[in-house]
Amino acid sequence: MTSHPRDTPQFYLTAPSPCPYLPGQEERKVFTHLVGRRARDLNEILTQGGFRRSQTIAYRPACETCRACVSVRVVVEDFRSTGSQRRVLQRNAGLIGTPEPNRPASEQYALFRRYLDARHGDGGMVDMTVLDYAMMIEDSHVDTHLVVYRERGPDTAIHGRGVGAPVAVCLTDVLADGLSMVYSFYDPQAAERSLGTFMILDHIRRARALGLPYLYLGYWVDGSRKMDYKAKFKPQERLMPQGWVRVE
Repeated sequence: MTSHPRDTPQFYLTAPSPCPYLPGQEERKVFTHLVGRRARDLNEILTQGGFRRSQTIAYRPACETCRACVSVRVVVEDFRSTGSQRRVLQRNAGLIGTPEPNRPASEQYALFRRYLDARHGDGGMVDMTVLDYAMMIEDSHVDTHLVVYRERGPDTAIHGRGVGAPVAVCLTDVLADGLSMVYSFYDPQAAERSLGTFMILDHIRRARALGLPYLYLGYWVDGSRKMDYKAKFKPQERLMPQGWVRVE
């Protein structure tokens, strides 16, 4: 019997299941566990190779007949916002994003629950309990944190924090070459504020302030309206068979 050190990643392949993005397609994923003292380094390498993190698992599509899922990352230094994106920033000028430890809170889950019910009522996450949410947030062996967005208050200029219940939340990994937006959610009743776009723009600003070259957005899926928004942040690089390719 062959034995493997605990820090040696072992990769597994899921069984086929219906694709959540493209009707009539099936998806398969290759995944490994991010545990042990090398979890952070492994997450860095795999993210640069097109993997995404969910709790202590790194995964990427391994579909047999489809290559529509493409990893994308924004080129932070060269990014210039469009007119519509600048208007989104103006509409949300009163929102203050504060980095916080990746610890779950009841007010976060209440927002998460409203978001799922309104935006992903037929998705695979709709049955997540408060314990499932807690695991999603805190079960990690890598450098991660929450960015919690609240409205500006009377004392924000003094302490730099917003007040009241969170309006939007993003679970963010910090990598050597960028930030990775693992999962974000927001108030579904504030559709006119385009909070999803705002959080991406804010994370581009955060990456630039940290001197990091990239913001990882996960997968852009050609042909899926749900994922069209990721193509609007340019220049960006897309992971193709020949490597990362810049798209203006």
